[in-house]
Amino acid sequence: MNMTMRIHSQIVFYEDRNFKGHYYECSTDCPELNTHFSHCNSIRVENGAWVLYERPNYMGYQYILTRGEYPDYQSWMGYNDSIRSCRLIRNTSGVFRVRVYERPDFSGQMLDCTEDENNLPDRWHHREVHSAQVQDGAWVFYELPNYHGRQYLLERGEYRRFNEWAAMNPNVGSFRRIRDI
Repeated sequence: MNMTMRIHSQIVFYEDRNFKGHYYECSTDCPELNTHFSHCNSIRVENGAWVLYERPNYMGYQYILTRGEYPDYQSWMGYNDSIRSCRLIRNTSGVFRVRVYERPDFSGQMLDCTEDENNLPDRWHHREVHSAQVQDGAWVFYELPNYHGRQYLLERGEYRRFNEWAAMNPNVGSFRRIRDI
């Protein structure tokens, strides 16, 4: 008998730090987590890569988490214990390619990348990215170098202006590929 095992993506939210207290297991996109828990202080990502949002309906600050344990909200660079929606990130393995531009509408200097970049200003001599094209994979842009500051998920597609990836300003200090490993 040949049985194919399918791995399901799963994330577990805990109300208290260090994986204690009331918890909620999730395996699919959820636009409203309020009915399952009131606050979130630790998370286990069993499988998959996820984007978490501070507000319902995929709004507010974004936090991108891959497989691992996050014993408190500071460990996922959270600003507080508020997680109100989440969704699974697709296209997290395989080929990765992103182009960033110094000006809106894919103009000005361009940088083509296939690898993580921990300090974009050192490599590109620009701190601002006004537009981007994600040709393959899914990427997370960070406002500051060394993968710090606000996080923004960019999936395959074109972003003519920084506000199209939900940023409030064009500052991009680093970015990396999202891989479900």
